[in-house]
Amino acid sequence: MRRVAGVASVAGTLFVAACHPRLAPPDVPAVLTSPTAESRAELVRVVSEAMNGAPVTIADNALTADDALVVERARQRAAKDMNLSGRETGRPDHFRLVTSGSRCVLVHQETGRRWTLESATCSPR
Repeated sequence: MRRVAGVASVAGTLFVAACHPRLAPPDVPAVLTSPTAESRAELVRVVSEAMNGAPVTIADNALTADDALVVERARQRAAKDMNLSGRETGRPDHFRLVTSGSRCVLVHQETGRRWTLESATCSPR
């Protein structure tokens, strides 16, 4: 009888362990390594998507020395290239580059949305 109870206990423990959802790997701050034209284009596309399709310009060395990227909204200009409002009052968007397991992931800080960068390579910072 003890043997049956022991087997049932072990089986129950294994069942619970098998059903427990696996935790996602922790996010680790990261930087881009060996950025390419393709990875830069993907970064621009993802950041633009995060900003509701707004056109963005990102430096070639963005996210290569630091895991943070801050993108300000472009100022509105008149046809003669004059600033319409005098200053931009909107808040910039903040992004963080992290590794999640072996993947490079860009996180939009304001919304929590995440994009896996397929063409980029990164390493922990």
